[in-house]
Amino acid sequence: MKRLLVNCFKFRKQLVGILLIGFLMNLFFHTSVVDAKPNRSNKPTPTVAVTKTPTVTPALTISPSPTSAPTATTAPTITPATTITPAPTPVLLSQNKIVGYYAAWAAYSGFTPDKLDATKLTHINYAFANIGSDLKITLGYPDVDPTNIQKLNALKKINPKLKTLIAVGGWSWSGRFSDAALTNESRNTFADSCVDFIVKYGFDGIDIDWEYPVKGGLSTNIRRAEDKYNFTLLMQTLREKLNARNALDGKTYLLTFAGATGSWYVNNVELTKLEQYIDYANLMTYDIHGSWDQYSDLVAPLYDNSDVSPQYKGSVDSGVQDWLKTGFSAKKLVMGIPFYGYIFKSVTNSNYGLYQTYSGSSAISYANIASNYLNASGYVRYFHSESKVPWLFNGSTFITYEDEESIRWKTDYVKANGLAGAMLWELSQDPNKVLLNAVNEGLK
Repeated sequence: MKRLLVNCFKFRKQLVGILLIGFLMNLFFHTSVVDAKPNRSNKPTPTVAVTKTPTVTPALTISPSPTSAPTATTAPTITPATTITPAPTPVLLSQNKIVGYYAAWAAYSGFTPDKLDATKLTHINYAFANIGSDLKITLGYPDVDPTNIQKLNALKKINPKLKTLIAVGGWSWSGRFSDAALTNESRNTFADSCVDFIVKYGFDGIDIDWEYPVKGGLSTNIRRAEDKYNFTLLMQTLREKLNARNALDGKTYLLTFAGATGSWYVNNVELTKLEQYIDYANLMTYDIHGSWDQYSDLVAPLYDNSDVSPQYKGSVDSGVQDWLKTGFSAKKLVMGIPFYGYIFKSVTNSNYGLYQTYSGSSAISYANIASNYLNASGYVRYFHSESKVPWLFNGSTFITYEDEESIRWKTDYVKANGLAGAMLWELSQDPNKVLLNAVNEGLK
């Protein structure tokens, strides 16, 4: 024991050194381990995407100013609508019939059928086919008809629902209708030729424009008292022939006719009997006044007015009501709207030119009116508060016509009276489609 203590004392310096070295190693090891542990309090701060809400300035609410019917205001500037190529499969803007006549002779001035807007029409009547001495229908304008008809049929690629009809007769070529309707044999000859014609040229139906049975029309027309009854028989024969053709090829064919306003016409046809054979009738609610009158007047006043006038009165409304009073169905009646007017020269400068004497008058297209008169110096636009149609007057020249405002009144009338739609004479007179667009808007 003593020797052990002596040895420990002897080696005390070495022992202290060993212990000191051990202590330092232990301290070094402990510090290294502590520094290697992760600091769990230093969690990464997540990045939050902050999207600033844009400041939205609310749109100003603009209340339209009330529009009053102008009585002596300058006509507004009308800018032709930009021509837009229609989509291949259009949706028609109107559920009503919009029947537009296209005059074959319009091609001579460059307005060919390919310039029509097929998306704004449900039916196009090609005017006119003639009646030959053999009582068969024939091309009226053989130099342009084949090309016109080809272009007309091509419109169905743009609007597959479009229907085309050949209009027969008209003012100039109604002279042989009385003979064609006279006997069973003549009726069959005429009707068979109509069916052959529409099949050959790809039409969807026939529109009979007999102007007029019994009386009226050109002085050279053949007319008979029995036209009243023979017209019904002619339409019956046409219906039977079209039905027979339908049984062969499965295609539905349309049969229509154009009729006049006035009791004189209503009394010379059998409207309620005719109705059973036709799809609809086109009522010519225009030319109520024109260049045949002694005084300047309105071409197609919508309503009768209370004016003191030196000549007869008439209106679109009275013409429609004359038909409806017979029992003719409103749902088969298409109301006419003119795309033209009349210009009267050297008019007496009184009453804004209305109901005055004049020295000369002629028809004038809406296109001509819009281009040369609406904004011409000195011309003032007037609007009749009762008849709902405009006119222009400059102190000497008086122009009666239709515009977008009057058409809106007329399309409202079509809807209010449950009519089948609107008929337009004639499409080439509104090449910029100002009035056609107004009809579509109005019949929505």
